[in-house]
Amino acid sequence: MDTAAATATGDSGPPPQAAAPGPATATTGAPHTAPGRLRRAAHRLRDASAPLRTPRLDPYWTAAFFFVAFAALSVCRLRTMSTSSWDLGIFEQAIRGYAHLQAPIVDLKGPGTNVLGDHFSPVLIVLAPLYRLFPSPLTLLLAQAALFALSVLPVTRAAARHLGRLPGLAVGIAYGTSWGIQKAVDFDFHEIAFALPLIAFALEAVLRERWTAAVCWAVPLVLVKEDLGVTAAAIGALVLIRTRRAAPLPIALVVFGLTATALTLGVIIPAFNGSGSYDYWSKLGADGGAAPAVPLDTAVRTTLWVLLPTTGLLALRSPFLLVALPTLGWRFLSHEPHYWGIDWHYNAVLMPVALLALVDALPRARVSTRPWVRSYAHHLPAAVLAAALALTATLPLSRLTEAATYRVTPDVTAADRLLARIPDGATVEADIRPLSRLTSRTRVFWTGDTRGIAPDYIALQHPADRTTRQALADASARHPDSTYTVLGDAGGLVVFQRVSAR
Repeated sequence: MDTAAATATGDSGPPPQAAAPGPATATTGAPHTAPGRLRRAAHRLRDASAPLRTPRLDPYWTAAFFFVAFAALSVCRLRTMSTSSWDLGIFEQAIRGYAHLQAPIVDLKGPGTNVLGDHFSPVLIVLAPLYRLFPSPLTLLLAQAALFALSVLPVTRAAARHLGRLPGLAVGIAYGTSWGIQKAVDFDFHEIAFALPLIAFALEAVLRERWTAAVCWAVPLVLVKEDLGVTAAAIGALVLIRTRRAAPLPIALVVFGLTATALTLGVIIPAFNGSGSYDYWSKLGADGGAAPAVPLDTAVRTTLWVLLPTTGLLALRSPFLLVALPTLGWRFLSHEPHYWGIDWHYNAVLMPVALLALVDALPRARVSTRPWVRSYAHHLPAAVLAAALALTATLPLSRLTEAATYRVTPDVTAADRLLARIPDGATVEADIRPLSRLTSRTRVFWTGDTRGIAPDYIALQHPADRTTRQALADASARHPDSTYTVLGDAGGLVVFQRVSAR
């Protein structure tokens, strides 16, 4: 034990004898200085790269906490009729079809539309048994909350293993509160909820050098959405980079991911699509051309949002960001403005990539030869957590601290009573607000897209600039062969009933 160690531990043993100076140390000591620095740097690098002992329960209680938070937010939005888009209804119709051992017909996309001709997401079958037992949009929302929360587990566990307990917790909580995930939770439901745990577990396996596990976690991504086959291939390429050899398993994953994407886009989706093509090709390039129409500054700003508050840009030092390139790539090629910015769900799949890239980069930065880099790396987990919590003040989870979030207003109660008058099994033409109350028990079409079918009922949010009589006239004009009357007007909704065919 050296003198410094003895002092630190309270050991008052005799100091070691000084070595007799040799010729080199008697003059400048230069021959010993450089090797000493190299040895110390090697020790720091070895200690930083060695896995730390992971607290057994921290990742689990962190994931459980976020499940409660995500579920509470989703349930409150459903109870207060705060649905933001038609996607919840679309996915519920698809899963309802699977649950009854039928094709995933989504009438909201057009009567008789098979959703496999729109997006290839057969992974939704997983939720079919649960939905058969509990036929409600709440089933989808709770499942999504569970999947998002499940992805917190590998991120927190990997961070604790490689950075230590407190920095690991900071990174795990920063991931759970990251703006990309909060915006996805606020978007009702989307199939990408399945992608987050698959990506997170795959990248955790890469960090642990468990190559077979990484490949196995990545393979199911091809069943989540048609573009994620390229992401699976990117994970295979990452494994090749980390193994530094042409291993057959990651090579097979690269080939499989690219082939699956090509077959899905070129064969499977067109086979189920009425037009025999993939509808979203038209969103690539300016007006379907080759050049992107989204302003470059908008794209760069969104990319900085992905990397700056979540990783302090340190993730740029990790090859893990290769996994984010497919998602960012197709967005750069698109002219669809909804794909950019920080709203909706489009950034959620980038969050586990960014945070685990940070976990991968931090140990090397901690032993950098540049003092400012070591200091930056040391403080970055706390800074990332602070940034995530500060942003949360303006993000969806902050609403859990507001009493109004939990309050069901009389308008919502009145609207529920009105919609309850529509019988089970009826055909209904509806817009966004009534959808979540109807898709589990009726056949619902999107307003103005019934394609000649005269629905039994029409349920709409009451137009602010139209009277009930004017809204009835608009509805009747869409179905000139039928006669409708007002069933009720309450809670900001109006419902018309078909009384006869002309």
